[in-house]
Amino acid sequence: MRFVYPNGKSKALTFSYDDGQIHDRKLVEILNRHGMKGTFHLNSGTLSPNRDYEVFIAADEVAELYAGHEVAVHGVQHRNLPTLSKNQVVNEVLEDRRALEKLTGGMVQGMSYAFGNYSEQIMEILKGLGIKYSRTVVSTNGFFPPADFLAWHPTCHHNGGIMELGQNFLSVPGFVELPLMYVWGHSFEFAGNGDWNVIEEFAELMEGKEDIWYATNLEICDYIQATRSLESSGDGLTLKNPTAVSVWIRTDQERKLLEIQPGQCVYIGER
Repeated sequence: MRFVYPNGKSKALTFSYDDGQIHDRKLVEILNRHGMKGTFHLNSGTLSPNRDYEVFIAADEVAELYAGHEVAVHGVQHRNLPTLSKNQVVNEVLEDRRALEKLTGGMVQGMSYAFGNYSEQIMEILKGLGIKYSRTVVSTNGFFPPADFLAWHPTCHHNGGIMELGQNFLSVPGFVELPLMYVWGHSFEFAGNGDWNVIEEFAELMEGKEDIWYATNLEICDYIQATRSLESSGDGLTLKNPTAVSVWIRTDQERKLLEIQPGQCVYIGER
């Protein structure tokens, strides 16, 4: 028995972009055009009061602009969390979460660390604030899901050999279970460097692959956490899904695809 992604997809691809500058508008358009999904980490305290400002997106365009993607925490004022007191960390995260939930009308449960800085203490604080995951800036250049979602290391920055890594991802060996490619960055880097072709070419390379699940950070986090929560009998032939997320597996018998729905208990052996 092996885990696969929803509907039998063998791989997952996600994007993560920080700070909410106006260049997110073009990035979102590119991702939408190629059928990609991503997560945008915003500082609600720095959003512009209206759409005439030339640095950050406006608060009143958040819901519309990021529709179909995920909006996540980046700290209300983009402060360096390890330098703050515990109460200040709580305020920096919780105020941002509350503000973004008001703007989107949904739950905000993801995050990325401002400046990529964090600590074990901060990770413990986040657990009590309803944050399910937080991204670092440490590139792995690999395709394994994280051991700890509160220290989620991405595959690469978009300027970190993304095309070569993308080719490797497309041909990742079958023995790698739940392979994941996670790309991060800032949209203003494309504008500043004049290299929007980097993300355009990568999206073209990855577009329309039947074996890839194009998902947000939170969707992937929720799914992999559900696979890790699957319960089994002593012989491993009876499986129970105690979560609210369907889990998909391929059984050893004829590699049959099986969906284990929330609360469902199934027998995967031969009777």
